[in-house]
Amino acid sequence: MLTTNLRLADKYDYLSEKFIKAYQFLRTEDLEALPIGMIEIDGQEIFANVQEYTTMPWEKCLFEAHDNYFDIQYVVTGKEMFGYVKRVGLKESVPYDDKNDLLFFEEPKDCGRILLEAGDIAIVSPEDAHKPRCMAGESCKVKKIVLKIKL
Repeated sequence: MLTTNLRLADKYDYLSEKFIKAYQFLRTEDLEALPIGMIEIDGQEIFANVQEYTTMPWEKCLFEAHDNYFDIQYVVTGKEMFGYVKRVGLKESVPYDDKNDLLFFEEPKDCGRILLEAGDIAIVSPEDAHKPRCMAGESCKVKKIVLKIKL
């Protein structure tokens, strides 16, 4: 899934060498066997954060964004509801953490939601806020790989 405004369509190349390396990683690794934690793919340009968690109610999850990296969120096992909204105009709830390239927002009035199931990806640009880890019906265990692609 990729969603963007037409004004941004030419800003990023989702088939650039960095993205192709990330997609190749997802196609060639035994993803279920990967250990939890960080995996370097191309230094700080491309790396994977392997996560396992139990999904939570929508109200307990937060919208977040990143200034310096794209996310490719790939669900290995399980399913989750994934929120997304344009970042512009959102009110910060936790200030930007430069070390972790992360900030959080208050819940917006309106947002989109998509169901991510095993094998699905969502590509999130720095202009987007996203809300991962949300229950889709019942709570379940999820194994996810978040690939970080440096701008």
